[in-house]
Amino acid sequence: MSGASCGAKPGLFVVMGVSGCGKTTVAQGLAAYLSAPFQEGDSLHPPANVDKMHSGIPLDDADRAPWLRICHEWLRAHEATGGVLTCSALKRKYRDTLRNGLDVTFVYLETSERTIAERLKQRIGHFMPPSLLPSQLATLEPPGADENVITVDSAGTPEIVMAKLTEALKAREV
Repeated sequence: MSGASCGAKPGLFVVMGVSGCGKTTVAQGLAAYLSAPFQEGDSLHPPANVDKMHSGIPLDDADRAPWLRICHEWLRAHEATGGVLTCSALKRKYRDTLRNGLDVTFVYLETSERTIAERLKQRIGHFMPPSLLPSQLATLEPPGADENVITVDSAGTPEIVMAKLTEALKAREV
């Protein structure tokens, strides 16, 4: 059953968290549920950022700034129709850039470092090496209750995580 038939309104969603938490899988499921466009935020990174991460060098705020602006532009372009974007959005100031002038709901996927490390070891063909997980965890500022956030434990299967997320969305509609 799609979100549109359940009464869910299209909106702007950013599925966020550290690398390996399940952003892409959950965001694709959310986009299908809402019948909304999906954008993989990683594909919006400038080539220099991808090269840096592929080399095992963590990004800094200066590296992330142009990428976050591109992500914000994508959200703004989908304001009328709704859309789902993946973006680590690790710091509050990054989320501030993403939501600037927009009504954005953040879906924060959290789980244990151990679970994420195991997922990263099994990942094939991604430019983000497992060695960068500690820097992402050190950078992470979990979103506060004032940030229009739905927090979901992403330790389970994609089906379990999506069930938790859709229940949270339905609860907000009441």
